[in-house]
Amino acid sequence: MKILLIHADFIEYQAKKKAIKSAEEIKSKDPVRVEEALVVFSSVEKSDEKAKGRIISNAVKEILDVYGQVKAKNIVIYPFVHLSHTPSSPATGLEVVKKVEEKLLEKGLKVKRSPFGWYKAFDIKCKGHPLAELSRDITSEGAEEGDENMSEALRKEGELKSEWFVMEPSGKMNKISMMNGKVKGFDFSKYPKLEKLVLYEMAKSREVKEQPPHIKLMQRLELVDYEEGSDPGHFRYFPKGKLVKSLLEDWVNMNMAKYGAMEVETPIMYDYEHPALKDYLNRFPARQYTIETPNKRVFLRFAACFGQFLMTHDASISYRNLPLRLYEMTRYSFRVEQRGELAGLRRLRAFTMPDCHAICRDIPQAKEEMMTRFEVSRKIQQGLGLLDELQLSVRTVKEFNDEHPEHLKETVKRWGKPALVEIWDKRFFYFVFKQEWNFVDTLDKAACLTTDQIDVENAARYKLKYTDADNTRKEPVILHLSPSGSIERVLYALLEKYHMEQGAGKHPVFPLWLAPTQIRLCPVSEKFHRDVLRVAEHLEKEGIRADVDDRMESVGKKIRDAESEWVNMIVVLGDKELKSGKLAVRFRETSKVKDMTTKQIVEHIKKQTDGFPYRPLPLPKLLTKRPVFYG
Repeated sequence: MKILLIHADFIEYQAKKKAIKSAEEIKSKDPVRVEEALVVFSSVEKSDEKAKGRIISNAVKEILDVYGQVKAKNIVIYPFVHLSHTPSSPATGLEVVKKVEEKLLEKGLKVKRSPFGWYKAFDIKCKGHPLAELSRDITSEGAEEGDENMSEALRKEGELKSEWFVMEPSGKMNKISMMNGKVKGFDFSKYPKLEKLVLYEMAKSREVKEQPPHIKLMQRLELVDYEEGSDPGHFRYFPKGKLVKSLLEDWVNMNMAKYGAMEVETPIMYDYEHPALKDYLNRFPARQYTIETPNKRVFLRFAACFGQFLMTHDASISYRNLPLRLYEMTRYSFRVEQRGELAGLRRLRAFTMPDCHAICRDIPQAKEEMMTRFEVSRKIQQGLGLLDELQLSVRTVKEFNDEHPEHLKETVKRWGKPALVEIWDKRFFYFVFKQEWNFVDTLDKAACLTTDQIDVENAARYKLKYTDADNTRKEPVILHLSPSGSIERVLYALLEKYHMEQGAGKHPVFPLWLAPTQIRLCPVSEKFHRDVLRVAEHLEKEGIRADVDDRMESVGKKIRDAESEWVNMIVVLGDKELKSGKLAVRFRETSKVKDMTTKQIVEHIKKQTDGFPYRPLPLPKLLTKRPVFYG
């Protein structure tokens, strides 16, 4: 920000004509005269947009310093874009000068501000003493950390007051509190993971001090790795990892289609100056990636809300269409998490989020729809093998809970286990009720997977309407659902679960429908390669991911390597198997070996994978044809 400070006997200015379309509205074009003034000509620059809070703080500090030295009686803030060759957007410029004015007024000073975005005529008489003409470059350095540009939500979230409870499926509420690092008010002896969730949520510590074990697993299994050529929190997916990720997406997509959600696609970037979006950003505590395009300043989405709401705004909707379900598998959404919070696939900066919004007629319909979505989410998490690992938390506003106590009770009753409940004294965010299904990992950190929210604010912000039965236009209630949580976080939860199983002496495997290789065929020697390939091709035609270890290694080495890759089923083929017509199938999960015909193998795999999505083998069938992607 550049400022020119003139200590003047007087300044007189008059607005003549709007210089830009978004010029500030004014009540009068009459001349304004201010005597004995420190006039601050100011130009906000593009480089200021990333640290507006600090720029404002430092500008006020500089103005006060000069004001105190020249002993002026008044201050005039005079926007003057021509001081800079790289001015900020008009919206940012106006925001900054208004905030500077506000902060000076808060100190009891007499302050005037000339209108922003106007051509103005002015006369000024400079006093001419050594301090009467000064110029300053205002930077973001040196201000207090608390003055960092942040959303209104981030500033005020800490001001919310809440009470904590554990609700039992019977509806009994147990008020809890934290004393000396322990939770009082409920017996957690049968619910150790719920206790860990409560400790995590009440302590509000998100920093990760140890590397989560899923990171080594995702690398060793050649699924995912960090991408050093990108920003921290962005990853590369190897072929096996891409297959697993795609199948997870397919599973969620399949169930959302059955639910009746209409799949759409929306942009990943949006205009900072769009009125509804700008207002929403200030109400949602997220950290945005910002990009300067040739045309405007944009941010990368952190959810599909923006695109789906703008799409809904332009649609003609009748009450007969409600609930209207829109759905997108966002590839990708973005959030600039702090580096200390980044933790492999648990918390990252680019993620794939299944995002479904239901436009509902009113609160009663929204509550009913939320219960329908509860069951859809339950089926998805059951299929992933994570449902029994999850802990429920609910956040609601006291007023909403007092009016609709049965909704909270029904949610926890459906859950079937005690749940953490936080009740806010007032609403600040856009939702009045929010449920989260949380996974607690090896390091006792909790991560939200499934979530659904009742939104009572964004319909007005985005001017969403539907035509009711009486032909009047009304605002709907919106539900925000991610039925699984981000796909990356699902993979994190699976790997963390498998790590814990390994620690308990088990042999973890992906569910058969999700396993990169469902069955590996190991010939005892090169003599049996042709026979093994014939079996593999038959299995492939049946929609089974089968590969062949054609390396010149011992059978023992082949089995050990298949085990280390977590291959679910391992088959050895030699003279004995050819003569009997049965293959010795080793099941990694149980370590049991069972003689099965090819037909029985197909029937077993088909039964285990029935109803789940399928994709073909992600790598060459022969192990000798495969590159090593990690290690």
